[in-house]
Amino acid sequence: MNEDNLVAVLGVGVAYIGALLPVAIIFIVFSFQAKERKEKYNAMIEVSKNIEDPAVVEDLLASFKEDKKSPRDYRKDGVTTAFTGIGLFLFGIFFFGDILKGVGALVFTIGIGLLIAGYLYPRESDEINKAVEDFEKR
Repeated sequence: MNEDNLVAVLGVGVAYIGALLPVAIIFIVFSFQAKERKEKYNAMIEVSKNIEDPAVVEDLLASFKEDKKSPRDYRKDGVTTAFTGIGLFLFGIFFFGDILKGVGALVFTIGIGLLIAGYLYPRESDEINKAVEDFEKR
């Protein structure tokens, strides 16, 4: 095989591999997620077969729900974002100039907005209320 042909074949092969690699990665991630979900539900079925009390089964089903989200703390996010903006602004002053100073000021104002939103909008307490109600049932 000629050296030019080998380089051409390798060039095309690398392009195909580069184009198909993200598809392969996505396929692998989804297959592992499906396998994990299947194993979790099989474990839940096995455990529920051995439980007599229906309240415990309901608690088990509630614990397997994937909608568990902790309430967002805008104050913490705001402080973090504001100080990131200050850091970018200072980095722009000392190294990169006006463009990074503008980006830092923008990020800082977004952080201040999040901080204000944290004080205006109270944290959601649905999960806390549900935990207290579940404790009072027992």
